[in-house]
Amino acid sequence: MTGSNRRPSACKADALPAELTARAWYTVHVAYPTKAERQAVLERLRESCLALPDTSERPSHGAPSFFVRGKKCFLMLLDDHHGDGRFAIWCAAPAGNQELLVTSAPERFFRPPYVGRRGWLGVLLNDGVDWDELAGIVEDAFCEVAPGRLVDELRSGLGEAPAT
Repeated sequence: MTGSNRRPSACKADALPAELTARAWYTVHVAYPTKAERQAVLERLRESCLALPDTSERPSHGAPSFFVRGKKCFLMLLDDHHGDGRFAIWCAAPAGNQELLVTSAPERFFRPPYVGRRGWLGVLLNDGVDWDELAGIVEDAFCEVAPGRLVDELRSGLGEAPAT
């Protein structure tokens, strides 16, 4: 309609946030992992997440997601979410970590859509996985949403002193 003051539909691609429509440099420079590679990452990630106290897995928004006590999600594995070219996790992160990591290593970390405004962290897995680093990120994500008793249980299992 010419001259109409109707707003454009929010369903059009140009109305979506840039992080959902932009294909970043890694989609050109990094080969997307094969189905077998993605499955192997999921299996190893699943093992790490389910080893934490009182955790479970179920699909959420079409992605394998991990929960504390079946209620609070602490990590999701996204595979080319809305065609963004990313094989990545989105996870809860301690205050300030998102900004610090995204600024210091944007080739590996990003602010995920939807949950990024709440401080969640995106971690790219397109170009391989540093499993030691990822184990720490998974534990941090768990500790952000788990009740104190479960965090203390995790820390005592790791030989650390409980939080005071």
